[in-house]
Amino acid sequence: MEKKQINVVCAVIRKGYKYLCTQRLRKAPAYTAERWEFPGGKVKPNESDHEALRREIKEEMDWDIYVGEQLGSVTYEYPDFIITLTAYDCMARNYDFKLLAHIDAKWLKQKEFNSLEWTAADKELIKEIWK
Repeated sequence: MEKKQINVVCAVIRKGYKYLCTQRLRKAPAYTAERWEFPGGKVKPNESDHEALRREIKEEMDWDIYVGEQLGSVTYEYPDFIITLTAYDCMARNYDFKLLAHIDAKWLKQKEFNSLEWTAADKELIKEIWK
């Protein structure tokens, strides 16, 4: 059986020298549950990456962001699906967001990323962006 292909976009949001990292909920498959990621979500049919990212951040964090240029993209094969994860450089006017679909959030410097247990796709994306 062919694995489902999912296109996902994520926001790399910087505040000074730190980046927003969010922790996934427990309800996901074991290999992604409670792991860390850059916030974002699935791209719907007939939706641009920018539209999807603004929608997902609004739905999951009740936060309006500006989506800028693409930073990088990776394709990763999980046990039951294949994800293409594309990151965008994003900005916000304020940092007053709510965690509606995450357990926790942290602002970390890039050199501190290794202190978190990331999803496999986000780990690959970090390698791609910060070569």
